[in-house]
Amino acid sequence: MTGPGPLLLLVARCHEQRRSLRHGLLAEGYRVCEAESGTEAVSQAESYNPDIVLLDLELPDGGGVGVIRRLRTWTRIPIVALAEHAPEPAEHDALAALDAGADDCVKKPCEMRELFARLRVARRRASWVSERPGEPVIRFGDVRLDVLRREVHRGDRRVHLTPHEFRLVSVLARNAGRPVTHRQLLCEVWGPACAQQTQYLRVCMVRLRRKLEPDPSRPRWLITEVGVGYRMHDGGPPAAP
Repeated sequence: MTGPGPLLLLVARCHEQRRSLRHGLLAEGYRVCEAESGTEAVSQAESYNPDIVLLDLELPDGGGVGVIRRLRTWTRIPIVALAEHAPEPAEHDALAALDAGADDCVKKPCEMRELFARLRVARRRASWVSERPGEPVIRFGDVRLDVLRREVHRGDRRVHLTPHEFRLVSVLARNAGRPVTHRQLLCEVWGPACAQQTQYLRVCMVRLRRKLEPDPSRPRWLITEVGVGYRMHDGGPPAAP
């Protein structure tokens, strides 16, 4: 699952269905991890914190709607559901999936080009709404965070951030001015399976400050809230060092 492409969690009980979808997704540039049950899907999502989930609603251990509800308790990652193209109860399942928090629901069997287009739209929409509403570009100090392009510039120089670094600064920007707890940051950036791994967070914050702060040893924008977590200064005069 290494590589530069977005990580997609593919959830379907049918091996042949997963194999067919995996082949197309890999050709589209996705990295793919898989699950064949709802329980495994939640576990994989917690372990890998994927960029998007493609979820068949028909699962051996219960409906996919319950999986969507469980994921929505801790993550905003886009979820595209697959539902049978049939009358009730399949139609009800599709509506229930959307009500539970799915970003889109595609009827099976689906044309692959349409499915890939739906996945792209879901990812773009999630990138837009996951940050401050109406602010696809967020600025602090001399740093410009472009949410849609997933680019960061400091002055006129582009700064490379790893996926975890980008997620971390994005969560802090979305909550600018408010302390965000260690646990919340770990869950949103790495997934609930890493909720106690505070060392991950400390190391990532050190790297972010080196890349984005004028003086990393005296941070002005990425502020430590002792015993709580971190806070991004919300504009105006920089926070006192």
